[in-house]
Amino acid sequence: MQTISSASDEDFRRTLRAVFNEVPEDIRERFRTRTLREPDDTVASQRILNAHGLATPNWPQEWGGASWTVRQQHIYLEELGMADVPEPLTFNVDMVGPVIAEFGSDEQKQRFLPATANLDIWWCQGFSEPEAGSDLASLKTRAVREGSHYIVNGQKTWTTLAQHADWMFALVRTDPYAPKRQAGISFLLIDMTTPGITVRPIELLDGSCEVNEVFFSDVRVPAENLVGQENLGWSYAKFLLGHERARIARVGQIRNSLAWAKSLAAGLAQGDGTLLDDPLLRARVAELETELLALEATQLRAMYEAESGKAGRAGAILKLRGSELQERTAELVMDIAGPLSLATDGPEQLVPQWAQRSLPLYLTERRVGIYGGSDEVQRMVIASQMFGL
Repeated sequence: MQTISSASDEDFRRTLRAVFNEVPEDIRERFRTRTLREPDDTVASQRILNAHGLATPNWPQEWGGASWTVRQQHIYLEELGMADVPEPLTFNVDMVGPVIAEFGSDEQKQRFLPATANLDIWWCQGFSEPEAGSDLASLKTRAVREGSHYIVNGQKTWTTLAQHADWMFALVRTDPYAPKRQAGISFLLIDMTTPGITVRPIELLDGSCEVNEVFFSDVRVPAENLVGQENLGWSYAKFLLGHERARIARVGQIRNSLAWAKSLAAGLAQGDGTLLDDPLLRARVAELETELLALEATQLRAMYEAESGKAGRAGAILKLRGSELQERTAELVMDIAGPLSLATDGPEQLVPQWAQRSLPLYLTERRVGIYGGSDEVQRMVIASQMFGL
């Protein structure tokens, strides 16, 4: 396997770092501690990236994409994570943007893509339902064509950041009598200010309300907001999910989190030294760093296979191991905080803010093993695709 060490690669890294450094330090600090002020921080960061052509590198060039090599794509994701820059809103740049660019009408492309790249429109994803999560093809939200509109009724759940969203891209059932459940689903773009839409927050374990239930009661959606053809939405959803999982390993972000954990441990006195001198902690850190190197090597190998036109099968491994390492790194920070992780307030000199945030951060990171395909599903994919089980 090649290594990323050429002069052109290093020039590319320096260019990226110069742009990433334009993102205000306070935003990057809040991203590192998972205390972003939404929607303002993500909007401000993405607009800086978009001004330099770095918000949507995976889009077609005519709509702001970059003709990067696979190696450059890897460098971009690595440097983005290591700079603690908030990732461009995935619903915009990894999900609905590529779908509209690939399957949308010319009018939809002109109307939505520039605003989507610049986060002038904040999108949310209307896929999961109370009885259609992992089995998404079971969705029941109906869209009935009446003249120039679809009338939408139903419910979506676990809708991330819907409280900030201007628009939703949703899977809806347009043919309840299709011989296969997947064959009767369409892909609609829905203005969240349309009468009949109700957003209700769901409180999570860490006390935040990042996800929501969204209810539709006789919501009138212009038929021109249908992406592609009616009843072909399942194909567009599969295309979308392939883009969603592209960033999920987050090698650079994990590396940064590990470095932060080590600096925290080095600042805590223990015996004649610091907590970082503890042999058990050092062994735990070394194990995580070794597994991170293996994850990066797997990611690079998968990228080089893609660059050479080979059909790689490492996606499930990258998603699974990336999720596990993100969770375990958050757990490490919580364990470094010790009993202080249970504190919810107190003077900074006694209970540092990072310690107070460590338990909510750990609870929040537990979700990465669910979204984009749960760990259990990834293990099934690995067993099937790689071992024929």
